[in-house]
Amino acid sequence: MTSHPKNRDQLNGQSEEEVLNKDTNADLKGNKSAKEATPRHAITKSETKTFENTELKLESGATLSPFTIAYESYGTLNADKTNAILVCHALTGDQYAASKHPVTGKEGWWEILVGPGKPIDTDKYFVLCTNVIGGCMGSTGPASINPETGIVYGLDFPMITIGDMVKAQVHLIDSLGIDQLFSVIGGSMGGMQVLQWASKYSERVFSAIPIATAARHSSQNIAFHEVGRQAVMADPEWKSGRYLEEKTNPRKGLAVARMAAHITYLSDEALHSKFGRNLQEREKITFGFDADFQVESYLRHQGFRFVDRFDANSYLYITRAMDYFDLFAEHDGILAGAFKDTKTRFCVVSFTSDWLFPSRDSRQIVHALTANAANVSFVDIESEKGHDAFLLDEPEMISAIRGFISAGAKQKGLSTDEKQKGTS
Repeated sequence: MTSHPKNRDQLNGQSEEEVLNKDTNADLKGNKSAKEATPRHAITKSETKTFENTELKLESGATLSPFTIAYESYGTLNADKTNAILVCHALTGDQYAASKHPVTGKEGWWEILVGPGKPIDTDKYFVLCTNVIGGCMGSTGPASINPETGIVYGLDFPMITIGDMVKAQVHLIDSLGIDQLFSVIGGSMGGMQVLQWASKYSERVFSAIPIATAARHSSQNIAFHEVGRQAVMADPEWKSGRYLEEKTNPRKGLAVARMAAHITYLSDEALHSKFGRNLQEREKITFGFDADFQVESYLRHQGFRFVDRFDANSYLYITRAMDYFDLFAEHDGILAGAFKDTKTRFCVVSFTSDWLFPSRDSRQIVHALTANAANVSFVDIESEKGHDAFLLDEPEMISAIRGFISAGAKQKGLSTDEKQKGTS
């Protein structure tokens, strides 16, 4: 099914960073404050799972042992362990999808979708969100201690892939006794993880929702990542990746990397609507290199806010993992091979103004699934918000995901009172 619903909302120009730092007291339509609407919040558990005697064998040939996965869980796992939904985060996201971030103090980055009564209803489903391997919010990454040396890994951390991230998640799911996930959902790099799950572990995924993503990174996206990485490594405070030992911080390089990436998260229309050529707190240009324009000030602000919550080496490793992702190459150049004989139900979502992962990338996924006679729905949403639309109040996206999950629950025979049947 392909649809092109009209976006009823006016462009608000929000970006990922604004979502991560916003006051999420507004309801799904942004009309009521928390004080007015008194929304309920999901029951949350913050946990870490360290696999002491398990080797995580990486695609590079290296191994991680021990390794730790930090994750948040919301809601209750039912007695049959059939109501689990795994939420996969994007490049600069983390496990705090629907709970307060411990560094920024802000609400979760996907509370528009995850919570009581929302499309990913924590009253019905057991929702997990992990910090990916290579991340910097509790899972093993380049800022972790190398057990072989007793010092921070830095660039001694092995190269990781999207497949490695998912393999680590599989260990976690196994440890929880979950045979099959009811659904896996994620946008951008989160969508890559969804596709990896659906391809590599198809029998363990009842339904999959890849949003604003692709089966491989484009040359343009690799180019943008390379600019970001070079910005980090050109910062003299980076110290060849040993900045934690040297007690420095490549803030300027990481901020520039973030600024460059941030441009790709928005559309030309979104930037024009939000800023135009408006000047920043001045009436005329200064004939200098200060932030004359609002858009310059905005990017600088976003860049330097980012460095307070993210590790520079994690940025290098995770962007590289995205660059290496290529389901075509893994199947002799034929994407359909990635989903051979799949029984998983799919809902593929894209946005018309997303130039980072354009709609044609999603259509490739849909064509590959169709070639396998898979059960797939495709929603290409008309939006001016760009790539970050998947994090924002997009009524068509919210409606499509709610409907897809509800229909899947009926097909799977999940009761609406799973919470009462729960075991934890």
